[in-house]
Amino acid sequence: VQLQASGGGLVQAGDSLSLSCAASGRTFSSYAMGWFRQAPGKEREFVASISASGGSTYYADSVKRRFTITRDSAKNMVWLQMSSLKPEDTAVYSCAAGTIASTFPKPYRYWGQGTQVTVSS
Repeated sequence: VQLQASGGGLVQAGDSLSLSCAASGRTFSSYAMGWFRQAPGKEREFVASISASGGSTYYADSVKRRFTITRDSAKNMVWLQMSSLKPEDTAVYSCAAGTIASTFPKPYRYWGQGTQVTVSS
């Protein structure tokens, strides 16, 4: 599975932004998907994940009720809709595919390149 994230940019606090993750490979529907982010000088952190079926979603406490993860396996796509963005959301966001919708990076076997999100105050 190859993944490519896009949609990042520079926005103001309070704005919304939608990230996309395009996947290649016929087995995409069998993978759980996750979004992680990494800010300069900080560890990579979990943002959101969705099960292979799309029936279960998980969020970091810091983004609950602001971010929404969705997928369309027919289109090999995953999205992260972000609203009420804060400066502390500034980071490089990466999508990943794995065996379970974990909040930890280890179960994710495939990673896409990141897309920069910068939120100005």
